[in-house]
Amino acid sequence: MFDSLSQKLQGVFDRLRGKGTLREADVNEALREVRMALLEADVNFRVVKDLVASIKERAVGHEVLESLTPAQQVVGIVNEELCAVLGEESRLNFSPQPPTILLIVGLQGSGKTTLCAKLGHLLRRQGRRPLIPACDIYRPAAIKQLQVLGEQVQVPVFTLGDRQDVVDIARAALTQAAADGRDTVIVDTAGRLHVDEAMMAEVERLQQTLQPQEVLLVLDAMTGQDAVNVATTFTDRLGVTGFVLTKMDGDTRGGAAISIRAVAGKPIKFVGVGEKPEALEPFHPDRMASRILGMGDIVSLVEKAHALVDEKKARELEKRIRANQFDLEDYLSQLQEVRRMGPIQELLSAIPGFNKLSQKPEVDERELTHVQAIIQSMTPGERRDPHLINGSRRRRIARGSGTSVQDVNRLLNQFAQMRKMFHEMNEIQSGRKRMDAMRMPFMR
Repeated sequence: MFDSLSQKLQGVFDRLRGKGTLREADVNEALREVRMALLEADVNFRVVKDLVASIKERAVGHEVLESLTPAQQVVGIVNEELCAVLGEESRLNFSPQPPTILLIVGLQGSGKTTLCAKLGHLLRRQGRRPLIPACDIYRPAAIKQLQVLGEQVQVPVFTLGDRQDVVDIARAALTQAAADGRDTVIVDTAGRLHVDEAMMAEVERLQQTLQPQEVLLVLDAMTGQDAVNVATTFTDRLGVTGFVLTKMDGDTRGGAAISIRAVAGKPIKFVGVGEKPEALEPFHPDRMASRILGMGDIVSLVEKAHALVDEKKARELEKRIRANQFDLEDYLSQLQEVRRMGPIQELLSAIPGFNKLSQKPEVDERELTHVQAIIQSMTPGERRDPHLINGSRRRRIARGSGTSVQDVNRLLNQFAQMRKMFHEMNEIQSGRKRMDAMRMPFMR
């Protein structure tokens, strides 16, 4: 996410930091490079023009040029102005009288159906009871896809098939939601390959009938300026209340995320960062600006960990490590927990300073998949006691996991080193406790 833009901006700021004092010419040169980096990232040219003008107005003042740390102040100004362009954080509007109705709209292929399931999963985890009406009656297998996704996230899907009018389906869904005590209705709608009159008219009918609290437009972040153009069209016609940018984990240049708030005038409410149900995050403009400028996003990383890690299991694991009982079952469980948080490289990029490393550690997700397969090919007894794994067992595990004996050996060696490290840490900690206990009488 924003890798190319972040690297270019960091290069500009690093050159500024290399100067003891800044002249106006230095700032102008840096801003020219910032302008080019933003344009190459597919940011709307009007947004770039206004943003650079605002930065320049503040950056060439006496308090900056005569400061002891002028480069840091320039970075601070860029961060503040970028936050202003991205807008303020905006949450979902919930109706005081349930159900809250969320109308999900967008072009075909933008990820509306998947977004409905992700949103249902997020709201269910927050204690709400969502229902998803299937109002895409045109795309082949759209209803079946939604039903499968609904089962995965444990959110019911309401359907009357593909031979009913969408307004009738939506009305019946509201009746069903009231009967079942469902407090949120997430309406999946049909899309087209491009904006057309029939699609817009159908969504307008749904909007007029349902009077939703939110009309969320789903946009593919990888389409760049096309996403901004679609956002403008939908906002003018439907009164969109917010945007959801999908595929932010892909090869996106970030232009849509930076441009859309300024051009369309509505906030980004969520970003999709993967295919898994958990891969939907509230949009935090300040955190996004920090990531774009290479400052990391440790707050989001901690929040994600808290949301996905079971505290009871974490305490049990700590006890097992302290008792030198950490085994391959625990190792597999921790690997799965980490992978649920998202791509490892994405997690690392949220750590402040990671993007500035000259040699970044490259994590191959396929290697993690191989590790997982190797452990899952072991018997429960072998996972609990790796010493049982002799030569013939190693060959069996390699065949079962589709790997080689060398891969199995490598994993077992790494695990043995990990257990040794845990044991040494426990010994050090125990030694400190004994020393503290010996000191106590003399300290009284």
